[in-house]
Amino acid sequence: MKTIGALIWEPGTRSGWSVEDIEIDPPKSREVLIKLAASGICHSDDHVDTGDIPLDWGPIIGGHEGAGVIQEVGPDVEGSGFELGDHVVLSFLPSCGKCRMCTLGRSNMCEMGAGVLGGYAPDGTHRVHARGQGVGPFSYLGTFSPYVVVSIDSCVKVPKDLPLDKAALIGCGVPTGWGSAMYAADITMEDTVVVVGTGGVGMNAVQGARHRRAKNIVTIDPNGYKRDQAKVFGATHACADYEEAAEVVAQLTNGQGADVVIITVDVLRGEILNPAQEMTRRGGTLVVTAAAPVMQRDVPFDLFTFAMSGKRMQGSLYGTTIARRDIPLIADLYKRGEFKLDELITKTYKLEQINEAVQDMRDGKNIRGVIVYDD
Repeated sequence: MKTIGALIWEPGTRSGWSVEDIEIDPPKSREVLIKLAASGICHSDDHVDTGDIPLDWGPIIGGHEGAGVIQEVGPDVEGSGFELGDHVVLSFLPSCGKCRMCTLGRSNMCEMGAGVLGGYAPDGTHRVHARGQGVGPFSYLGTFSPYVVVSIDSCVKVPKDLPLDKAALIGCGVPTGWGSAMYAADITMEDTVVVVGTGGVGMNAVQGARHRRAKNIVTIDPNGYKRDQAKVFGATHACADYEEAAEVVAQLTNGQGADVVIITVDVLRGEILNPAQEMTRRGGTLVVTAAAPVMQRDVPFDLFTFAMSGKRMQGSLYGTTIARRDIPLIADLYKRGEFKLDELITKTYKLEQINEAVQDMRDGKNIRGVIVYDD
């Protein structure tokens, strides 16, 4: 079929996204064609343009947060639990259900995920074509297009009464932030939690800390709008920088420090890490969720204090969630009024406005910008 998509032809050059005609092949074995309702705009997409995620191939069709309706099924889909008309959220990391990590309950580490930036569909071929050549999909998805052909291993069925423009966010930023607090941090009711960076991921870490009944939730963000919004999502204190937050945490904990610090900034630079661990109490946990530039190696860090204080640093990919469990769980919490999704969406855009949407994200104007496709 012919449609349009947003592509980057030369990753890492800051050339921006080109919206142009593309062709999409029919679904193959265990694949479905989905008509998308919406796609979220995430910093990870922008990392391809800036070079923080370096790719030695192109072009790439961006986008990895999406939700829509199955329009066509390929061979071997019958009996899988998916059928025409199903409403699905696309998971930015697939879950095969068969590899060692999946069987251990760590589907966020599924072996299929190793190829999400390889430039091909899971079978090593292309589904998208432009200007006569194959186009690689971001994270096997490429949701910067009204239609996608994806593996059912990247699909999670959701109720048909769930608004799909909100559901799109549950494929990446929402569970990544929420799970960082719910699972990776293992927060308890008496904890003082600090969330560093309150964009589309960090605001959901705040929600996760609230669901864990943390006693104090302190956020750090230089953006005044996001500090105000953090209170809406459950923060008890919103600070502009580390120095202000350190004073607040010291007052709240009698100088002991935060039980948990979760880093969810837009780009994790080396100098961000040590102030976060200094704010973490002895025996506390530092959760690193934010994506750093792939080649980041220089990190000023007080290793002596870290080791002698018995602290723990925990990386958190996809919030340490299990997509097939947690995406429906978040959807249910939203329907019950216990999870804020509507409030995450600051502004919606047409696909043709994608470069404006990305710039608004860079400028800190949005918690989450969302591309909405026409019915």
